[in-house]
Amino acid sequence: MIKKLDKLILRSFVAPFFATFFISLFVLVMQFFWLYIDDLVGKGIDLFTILKLITYVSATLIPLALPLAMLLSSIMTFGNLGETFELVAIKSSGISLSRFMRPLLIVAFAIAGVAFVFSNNIIPVAQLKLAALKYDIIIAKPAFDIKEGVFYNQIKGFNIKIGKKEKDDSTIRNIVIFERKYGTQDNIIAADSGIMKVTADKKFLEFILKDGWRYEEKGQGYDGLRSDYVRLGFKEYKKIFDLSALQMSETADSSFRYDPKMLTIQQLNDAIDSFKTGNKKLLARDNEEIATSLPFTKYAKATVAQPPKTVTKINSFNQLIPDSIKSIVYDNANSQLNIVNNLAAIETNDYTFKDKSIRFHEIEWHRKFTLSAACIVLFLIGAPLGSIIRKGGLGLPLVFSIIFFIIFHLFNTFGEKFVKESVTSSFTGMWLSTMILIPIGFFLTYKAMRDSQLFNKEFYYRAFKGFRNLIHNFRKQKNNTV
Repeated sequence: MIKKLDKLILRSFVAPFFATFFISLFVLVMQFFWLYIDDLVGKGIDLFTILKLITYVSATLIPLALPLAMLLSSIMTFGNLGETFELVAIKSSGISLSRFMRPLLIVAFAIAGVAFVFSNNIIPVAQLKLAALKYDIIIAKPAFDIKEGVFYNQIKGFNIKIGKKEKDDSTIRNIVIFERKYGTQDNIIAADSGIMKVTADKKFLEFILKDGWRYEEKGQGYDGLRSDYVRLGFKEYKKIFDLSALQMSETADSSFRYDPKMLTIQQLNDAIDSFKTGNKKLLARDNEEIATSLPFTKYAKATVAQPPKTVTKINSFNQLIPDSIKSIVYDNANSQLNIVNNLAAIETNDYTFKDKSIRFHEIEWHRKFTLSAACIVLFLIGAPLGSIIRKGGLGLPLVFSIIFFIIFHLFNTFGEKFVKESVTSSFTGMWLSTMILIPIGFFLTYKAMRDSQLFNKEFYYRAFKGFRNLIHNFRKQKNNTV
């Protein structure tokens, strides 16, 4: 049954949570666009494509924005309650911190569940769509824009130069067009003026040129004796250029479906099992191939006969080989060793690649849980921290939120890097930030339940003041003694 205290806590939490969530999501989305700004500017992307890109990016960043929003909103909620002395009233009535944290702890678990469902079901699809759309935008050529006095070469097979464009952006003057021909001289079109316009479907560019010449060389090679040079004057000449190469195409989503980020938990489990089974088969095959190249390995487990009582001591393996066949034996041994060495190098690369793929898949498997658990962990830090600092608003709570989120993000990044480089196991690396922050959360909760002065500047001022007085009295006593 929800009591009035629970309603008070929940009402105080809802508004800060949604506000900080959308602010966090906005900042993360802007970070993405800042990273890819060079690939997006000047591509003539329409509004619908931009909205799709924002939607896909936002969907992929929601599990990362939720922990940050949980941390900041919990600090703000308990900070506001502490600043207005509502926490004092609640504690004075005999209600412990753990009791009025309980409704928000339940909410934190619910948000963690939502984050996991999002990571497992929606993010793989959003990542797949985002990867395809991002690829199409990046490989798209710059939008059509011919500047005065500069050769434009984005239309395949042509170089276009316009001396001047009138204010209507359609009337052009002093036009030179080079039509590239490999094997003979380029065709040239030069005109005094003309009209430039793009067709309604934006697939073609039309030049209606006036008062100019067309120069063309016809032939089979570079030998001028076997080619004809043609000069053609015109009063009006229409030239059409195909703009299809400048338009953004749509790549099929299936081209990116093998990325671990696009897989669900079940698909990641299947992929990891497949890679591990493949590595076991690879090791068994390597042992067979090496045994074939080194026949003596079949005697490794053979039963050795008892040596005779009289044994001749052999100081070197060379003593067992007759001089007449030593060179043959050495050549054969070197040849076999080279074969084994090359085989081992090839199989090592194959095994390393598959092992790396396993680690990448395990990283994404753990990430779906770590980002969900981060909502609970950061709440356990934010709630007691807010009750200790007793400051609401976006001032001090924002500072503490940034500090702890940076700690979380840095250790999360370090752990992922350690896993990729085989420094630690996948579990240790991906849960590194959680293992570091949970003790901090328990420590802050312990301090908050005992009304700690951990972040009270008055407490530290009085402590240092007493320390300064002690030093001053010590020096005064020493001077009097002297």
